[in-house]
Amino acid sequence: MSSDTALKQAALKQKLDLIWPHLDERSRRLFAASEARSLGYGGISIIHRLCPLSRVTLTKALKELDAPPLPPGRVRKPGAGRHRIEKADPGFESALDSLLEATTRGDPQSPLRWTCKSTRAIARQLSASRHRASHVTIASLLKKKNYSLQANRKTEEGGDHPDRDAQFHHINEQARQALLEGNPVISVDTKKKELVGNYANKGRQWLRGKQPRKVKGHDFPGPEVPRAYPYGVYDIGRNKGFVNVGTDHDTAAFAVASIRGWWRQEGKSAYAKASCLVITADSGGSNGYRSRLWKVELQKLALEMGLPIRVCHFPAGTSKWNKIEHRLFSFISSNWRGEPLCDYETIVRLIGATKTLKGLSVTCRLDHGKYPIGRKVTNQEMKEVRLEPMEFHGEWNYVIHP
Repeated sequence: MSSDTALKQAALKQKLDLIWPHLDERSRRLFAASEARSLGYGGISIIHRLCPLSRVTLTKALKELDAPPLPPGRVRKPGAGRHRIEKADPGFESALDSLLEATTRGDPQSPLRWTCKSTRAIARQLSASRHRASHVTIASLLKKKNYSLQANRKTEEGGDHPDRDAQFHHINEQARQALLEGNPVISVDTKKKELVGNYANKGRQWLRGKQPRKVKGHDFPGPEVPRAYPYGVYDIGRNKGFVNVGTDHDTAAFAVASIRGWWRQEGKSAYAKASCLVITADSGGSNGYRSRLWKVELQKLALEMGLPIRVCHFPAGTSKWNKIEHRLFSFISSNWRGEPLCDYETIVRLIGATKTLKGLSVTCRLDHGKYPIGRKVTNQEMKEVRLEPMEFHGEWNYVIHP
């Protein structure tokens, strides 16, 4: 190569490097093709060495120079480029869903799910079913479907029950069937009790510099300091929350009173044609599966509603998969972060103001009712409960008839 030719190519290289970052995909092709044409014989080879375009791309781009311009905003002809896997293989997405459904664990009906298979393992199994895709494509589709791969150590919750995952599947089926039939499915639980007063609340909020809100220096008050007991009812089908803030004690009677309040205020009108109510709850606390008072109070509620109540409890140690935790309580905590809960009115106001971009809204009320602890349920009272255990783990899953 002569020195003159080398200088010309160096100048062309500098020109390409200068303008290349400012062009889109189509502009780069056409610009490189026009330079190749101006060079004459051997131009494609020269431009190929100076820019990251292949000889095939440059050859096609030369033809594009002589073709009519594309509509504004397009970089390729309609239909050009590789088709998305969902379009190229219509059965791919359903095959992926069916493969993951059997291995998905976590909160039933949740938009955030975890799968115990790696993307490479999923790609291999799909390829064996004649649905070929790379693990990168699988990862992209899983992210779009709001899946995430969670390490096994994060799913260990104390002593796992051997039927833990089977119970998740059972709850999932009960909830899915009820929603298809237009019946209400609610997730219930008690949020952490809160001190009422000028006490520190976790989180931070925007304030003027060096002017933090001053609160009490300790949060180990005596029993005379009032507490708030927020009991939540999350309506899965409507993405609505209802919180009953108690001022006395968190008992089974209080839990059912909160559900009753939701039914009277919202559920009854929203589900006028309901044939049953499905409740998903933790296995302990005021709504625990061993609580006799919980079942007695639910019997009263079933009589009042005139509907059977189907109850499904999550296995012990899996409370974080209860939908209410990450679809209601987490947003309430975020909404009042850094705000001292000085009085009950502040608590009710902050909970009621909780909203999300995905449509969550929350109704909150204050409950001054008395719910004494230590209430004993007699054997005769239990005999009056029309409780029908389901075939699968009747201690966790049962129906209370009116």
